[in-house]
Amino acid sequence: MQPVLAFDVYGTIIDTQGVTVELERRLSDASKAGEFAKRWREKQLEYSFRHGLMGAYVPFSECTREALVFTDRALQTDLSDNDRDHLMAVYAELPAFPDVVPALDQLRDAGIRCVAFSNGTEEAVSQLLTRAGVRSHMDAVISVDEVKRFKPDPAVYAYLRTWLETRPEHTWLISSNPFDVIGAAHAGLRSAWVRRHSDAPFDPWGIEPDMTVPDLEALAERMVR
Repeated sequence: MQPVLAFDVYGTIIDTQGVTVELERRLSDASKAGEFAKRWREKQLEYSFRHGLMGAYVPFSECTREALVFTDRALQTDLSDNDRDHLMAVYAELPAFPDVVPALDQLRDAGIRCVAFSNGTEEAVSQLLTRAGVRSHMDAVISVDEVKRFKPDPAVYAYLRTWLETRPEHTWLISSNPFDVIGAAHAGLRSAWVRRHSDAPFDPWGIEPDMTVPDLEALAERMVR
């Protein structure tokens, strides 16, 4: 039986650091743009974890906005409400990594089913992937919003398998985020870590991915083989 590949979106398909160029335009000190983008993303994930642990679910976009406000305060960049609204709009139109479409086409040509699996809502992720030129290359978009939990809660990976109607050994989670890879492996799924930066460390939890690749084209080549 062919595997089914569920791709994380933010950081795996979509380049979250793509907002840096717009931050350089909006911040009074453009040299803070790189740090701002990095801290915004880190805080976005932290807030999703905290909302999940509290049992206080909100759509992922709310975590993103809360993280934006925090980062603005922490770096004292004095963004206006209009600036924040504009940056949120930019976040909804981030670009895909250049390896995404060629890899998806190679996988689909080999008869391998590919879906997006995200913390974002189905509507938001579908729009994001459409704008990035990726949605038509995916079979479906699956969102944790249906279970009102966030990755890496085991319930979201169980929901993924239920939605796909697949066995754990045939269900792959593809992500550049180690916490997502570990969460999927802990839930019994197969996993692949996309190590987009050669110096990126993997969490020392004693749970290793089934596969580690530098990009999605390398993933496609190994999956097709």
